[in-house]
Amino acid sequence: MYVDDPGRSSWGRPQAAKSTPSAYLGRMIEQVPTVEKDLAGCVSLVTGASSGIGSAAAAVLAHRGAAVALVARRRDRLDALAAEIEDNGGTALAIETDVTDERQAREAVERTVSSLGRLDILINNAGVMLLGPATEAPLSEWQRMVDLNLLGLLYCAHAAIPHLLRAAIDGPRQVADMVNISSVAGRVARNGNGVYSLTKHGVGAFSESLRQELTKRHVRVSLVEPGATSTELVLHNRPEILESLGSQFGQTMEATDIADAIVFIVTRPRHVAVNEILIRPTEQER
Repeated sequence: MYVDDPGRSSWGRPQAAKSTPSAYLGRMIEQVPTVEKDLAGCVSLVTGASSGIGSAAAAVLAHRGAAVALVARRRDRLDALAAEIEDNGGTALAIETDVTDERQAREAVERTVSSLGRLDILINNAGVMLLGPATEAPLSEWQRMVDLNLLGLLYCAHAAIPHLLRAAIDGPRQVADMVNISSVAGRVARNGNGVYSLTKHGVGAFSESLRQELTKRHVRVSLVEPGATSTELVLHNRPEILESLGSQFGQTMEATDIADAIVFIVTRPRHVAVNEILIRPTEQER
């Protein structure tokens, strides 16, 4: 099974996720209206915040008390999510950014710090999954995955590290977090996902090396590897690839399931670091 896949329509074709940040915020507030604001005073930056895992993570971080910088290219979606967060008493800053541009990625981090006062948590979530046989793939698809999944993540990490180190010294929690979103494909390569898998293996290698480097300075670097998840990610594929993928989908998780894992990581006590979470739907075998 391919990873990070959305659910199926009744005809077996991929469709966009049904769970929205708005719905998630409403459900959280209804179920746990007095949840502990254990991230109060913290500032988080979430890339890929206009949909899927990114927007769900931003919503739950805000619900736990963090001010959230929302970073993505689709300004209208960022504005809508920011308004939703603020309507529910949170603080959000929409920053339209293409993180594949190093200057824009750096400026997004700097604007977060200048506008919200600090940076305690970075969620490197932005990514793209373009599948299909290597022998027929446009080279531009490979370049797009490397640019976003690897370089975009690296640009944001590089810009954020000095601020995270500072937060670990003088922040409200005396610890900072970088959470990098990988994939089951970062564990095992499959026929048809070669370059996507390459980029996600790279995310895992970088994360583990950086974790070892920063851990004694109380900057925790964590890796989250989702299995099949109902998001828009697969919809960026060419029509003929979508057609071939239609029969391969099974049970999927919601973006909110991954958001829960992210928030679990960043709300651990200072002396606890969750290095890695591999999370699959119960029925997913590989």
